[in-house]
Amino acid sequence: MFAVPWWTLVAAPTGGSGPLFRIGTALCVLGVIGLPLAMFLGHGPMQSDPASIIGDTALGVLWVVFCWSVIGVFVRGVLAVGGVDGRLAAKIVAVGVAVVAVSLSSWGVYEARKVPQVRTVEVAITGLPDGMDGLRMVVVTDTHFAALDRQRWSEDVVDVINAQNPDIVAHTGDLADGSVEQRSAQVDPLGKVDAPLGRFYITGNHEYFGDAESWMDHMASLGWQPLHNEHRTVTRGEDQLVIAGIDDPTGTILPGHGPDLPRALEGADPDVPVVLLAHQPKQIVDAAAAGVALQISGHTHGGQIWPFHYLVRLDQPVVAGLSRHADNTQLYTSRGTGFWGPQLRVFAPSEITVLVLRVERNAS
Repeated sequence: MFAVPWWTLVAAPTGGSGPLFRIGTALCVLGVIGLPLAMFLGHGPMQSDPASIIGDTALGVLWVVFCWSVIGVFVRGVLAVGGVDGRLAAKIVAVGVAVVAVSLSSWGVYEARKVPQVRTVEVAITGLPDGMDGLRMVVVTDTHFAALDRQRWSEDVVDVINAQNPDIVAHTGDLADGSVEQRSAQVDPLGKVDAPLGRFYITGNHEYFGDAESWMDHMASLGWQPLHNEHRTVTRGEDQLVIAGIDDPTGTILPGHGPDLPRALEGADPDVPVVLLAHQPKQIVDAAAAGVALQISGHTHGGQIWPFHYLVRLDQPVVAGLSRHADNTQLYTSRGTGFWGPQLRVFAPSEITVLVLRVERNAS
């Protein structure tokens, strides 16, 4: 990841000599040494928050520079075919890559740190009782409260959630990176979320990198209902809807954890539609087989930093949005409300999602 930017921005335009070549090379060498060191200090035994912020941000910027440097190599080839002198083509590409990388990195930091926009999606569900038509379900996910203090951001997100007049609010995992002691101040504003039919929370994979059970207990203390392979039936008037939640697959590392959909649906009325909270989109396979009406997931971040979504797609069936996976099973995949690691989002904006449930009616 350092070699291609070094060639594109340093070696090729300078011809491998001169003060700019020496300075650029020295900076690359410093990065090769400094980035792994910062990541180790931030995410290793020391758990240094300042080192984590520096390392994660540098990693995100490096990814942007690397991707556009690769594009620059191809652009240089096109310029060469067009008859542009090799050194001039290298300089043009270097300037272009530098300008694009700086611009996208700056914009990416702004996109990641701002309060997400609200995305409203209507979802028609087969068998939804008439009394549940129009139910508003607000989804937040992948908040990843971590080294960067985002308590004020958390408070603003809660204000936006409450402004949507939700009936139900769901958090579909990856709540925080770190212990309850470290991150509770950022998470605690979620206790002010107002949802008359319930606030539900499931674990993501990142909870299992720390202390998942402590986070479940903490969310319960804030008035949220953790769904640990279980369900709740919500009622509006005389009509009902099942809200179920299963663990992330990573949970198998912890005794008593890991996804168990049959257990989650045990005792649920088979005639009542099920909305399932499952952190990873690929859990839709089991959901469809069980006849779940709607699965809500996160995990992908929409790729977070372009073009990473192409790699995400290798692991997950969907990167973002509403999709259908069986005759009566749908999946909504959120791009996430926060960000993981690098405080950048490039061409993958965050979201607070309002899912408006509708009765699916046959066209006449």
